[in-house]
Amino acid sequence: MTAVMANGNWDPALSRLLVSLEEVRQQLPSSEEEFGFLSGLLQSRELNALVQVHNKILSNGKDEKFHPMLSNAMQVALEVLDVVSPRTTLHGDCKEIFFLLQKPHMQGLLCAHDAIAQKDYFPRLPEIPVEVDEDEETIKIVQLVKSNEPLGATIKTDEETGKIVIARIMHGGAADRSGLIHVGDEVCEVNGINVEGKTPNDVLKILQSSEGTITFKLVPADSKINLRESKVRVRAYFDYSATDDPYIPCKEAGLDFKNGDVLHIVSQDDAYWWQARREGDRNMRAGLIPSRALQERRIIHERTAKDKTGEEAENDDFDREEIATYEEVARLYPRPGLHRPIALVGPPGVGRNELKRRLLALDPEKYKTTIPYTSRPIRPGEINGKEYYFVTREKMEEDVEAGKFIEFGEYKGNLYGTSAESVESLVNAGYVCILNPHYQALKMLRIPQLKPYIIYIKPPSFEVLKETRHEAFARSTFDENNSRGFTDEEFLEIIHSGERIEFLYGHWFDETIVNADLSNAFEQLVRAVAKVETEPLWVPASWVQ
Repeated sequence: MTAVMANGNWDPALSRLLVSLEEVRQQLPSSEEEFGFLSGLLQSRELNALVQVHNKILSNGKDEKFHPMLSNAMQVALEVLDVVSPRTTLHGDCKEIFFLLQKPHMQGLLCAHDAIAQKDYFPRLPEIPVEVDEDEETIKIVQLVKSNEPLGATIKTDEETGKIVIARIMHGGAADRSGLIHVGDEVCEVNGINVEGKTPNDVLKILQSSEGTITFKLVPADSKINLRESKVRVRAYFDYSATDDPYIPCKEAGLDFKNGDVLHIVSQDDAYWWQARREGDRNMRAGLIPSRALQERRIIHERTAKDKTGEEAENDDFDREEIATYEEVARLYPRPGLHRPIALVGPPGVGRNELKRRLLALDPEKYKTTIPYTSRPIRPGEINGKEYYFVTREKMEEDVEAGKFIEFGEYKGNLYGTSAESVESLVNAGYVCILNPHYQALKMLRIPQLKPYIIYIKPPSFEVLKETRHEAFARSTFDENNSRGFTDEEFLEIIHSGERIEFLYGHWFDETIVNADLSNAFEQLVRAVAKVETEPLWVPASWVQ
């Protein structure tokens, strides 16, 4: 005890606890060994150092020197990796940073920083129970400084008691950072105004009219919900605007996003409203977005309503296909010598074959395409394994049944198809495999074993499509002999077919190229393929596990 008191750096609370322990030593039902252990623990340098760190963290916000500048250092590091990755072969400094930021110790340090900045401490010690009279109600007073930032909490009326309670705490918001307001806390007063009998909108008006410090009088919830951030990232497949959503609990707490945006889902505790941030957003506070279940329900309701009003429906396709809302994703980094297949999808006649031909001709030693299988008899002069692999119909039907073909079809009584094994063979040999499959083949192609990059070749407007194809003297792909140009009906069919493909499979497209001008479309294609080889890209999370 003397050593403890003599050291001015020792925690005073631990010192007082040790003094109290000495005072009641004779009254404790403990052995000398047990007392010695507890006394030694309270005097240990390790415990005192941990308590000082703990106190320093708890003072976050009071001590300006310790206030975190951001809470997503790990995300920033990933963005730096994205920037320097293509430059590692040119600049030694970029290469050094690239490898440094991937070291487990560095990533562990950044994760620890983010956990502290987000107050995501683990494990959490249970609060010490306080004995109170059964009729006495515990009250806590919480003060928050109002700024341009929302308070980061939503309220609701409890269905059983009719009281105003805290419905949710937004991750990273002012209420969350305070550590003093919890889900389920009952709101008694706001700035001295009793809220009993008032609606949530009444309380919001009080908050909106308040300036400076806002004082809450709260009855603590019986249990506190652990606000641990999840690490889930998803790609959204629809546009969302909180201001246009009549059902969101609090429009100010909503998060707007666009189709294709990657979102960091920090909480899925609520069945209908998730909390999320846009990936890379420096804003610490999360926002509300509709959950997957809620959005799926909305889409089904919308489609059902269209059917009832007689609007054109895509037959029953949407009943057979998945409803696209969110897809969990992760970053896939380029692997030297192991290239992702490039799949060009689009309606017949849009120009996929010509784009594929030009890409293969650009570098025949790098870009390859698969050799199809067929059940038709080999013809004089043909070599097995050059234009086709020739197999029996029974063998092809057996392999089709076993799921070995990405796509297959029958033409003039003979089967034709592309095997998954032929794609894997090209990838394993170090080539960039170029495919132009039928859109229905995407289900078989978009798997972890192949990891394709899917580019949608989209037709332009009818006027542009007609003008550019006539100027290029394009031959109709609807004519078996390619002996004539396209008709207006065929141009309309190309556009309609493209719209149908987008409707059914648009959520699987990694990139879209409008083929209005063949030269420009090819330049975009070359840039896209180069990006796949050099940049980390978002893919389904199952592909990187």
